[in-house]
Amino acid sequence: MELNRDGALACAEQLKTGAAARQAIRAGQWISHTSGLAPGYVQGNVVILRSQDADDFLRFCQRNPKPCPLLAVSEPGQPLLPTLGADVDIRSDVPRYRVWRKGELVTEPTAIGELWQPDFVTFVIGCSFSFEQALLDAGIPLRHVAEGRNVAMYRTNIATTPAGKFHGPLVVSMRPMTAANAIRAIQVTSRLPNVHGAPVHFGDPAEIGIADLAQPDFGDPVEIRPGEVPVYWACGVTPQAAVMEARPELCITHAPGFMLVTDLLNHQLAFS
Repeated sequence: MELNRDGALACAEQLKTGAAARQAIRAGQWISHTSGLAPGYVQGNVVILRSQDADDFLRFCQRNPKPCPLLAVSEPGQPLLPTLGADVDIRSDVPRYRVWRKGELVTEPTAIGELWQPDFVTFVIGCSFSFEQALLDAGIPLRHVAEGRNVAMYRTNIATTPAGKFHGPLVVSMRPMTAANAIRAIQVTSRLPNVHGAPVHFGDPAEIGIADLAQPDFGDPVEIRPGEVPVYWACGVTPQAAVMEARPELCITHAPGFMLVTDLLNHQLAFS
């Protein structure tokens, strides 16, 4: 069932592990975004393509490691991802999917078992939700987490490096911070390159082609208060912008903010 913000926050408090989060998602008990869910556990963006498009997309990720840090790539037709968790099933463990046909979004189901193809290859890409716990542990408040909102995401004028048919703009996620917290956030996230690493920009949104911070392309708007600066990280929604340009026959992704929650722990991805 759909939860209001207070109900979602209360429910999230009960889902403290990746396995618990996936069980609730699989059962239809959690259908909201996953920001703040299972603190300390790695979350991932998802792209599922036919084998004929997988090699080009793999090269796209390799050439654009900032927005597309690969955590796992499946064998063709294999829906299980054992390196991310003992029971991870990509057909059912994302709260909301997006189905794309020739670059057009056609539906947003909560499971994709009926759509599964024997040549599907799944890519799981690091997500900024995974570094949010490290920021919170460092004493850096995150307004969208405190308010139970999805993070704000924007298309930019920064081009990705093309690979085959895949190309498009860099997408960023934004979090408002004081200048002191922004400096600390750079230090914290620089140690986490597998979940986008350090920010790509801070300050004036117009410098990266964002016209209005109150109108995100994905996610929810968040207030920027006096004395705060917007800080931008490369975002794993970037592949969805590339899918819109590449127009593959069929592609399935997560809905922005609705991630795969794994059994990996964030500290396992950190550089010392």
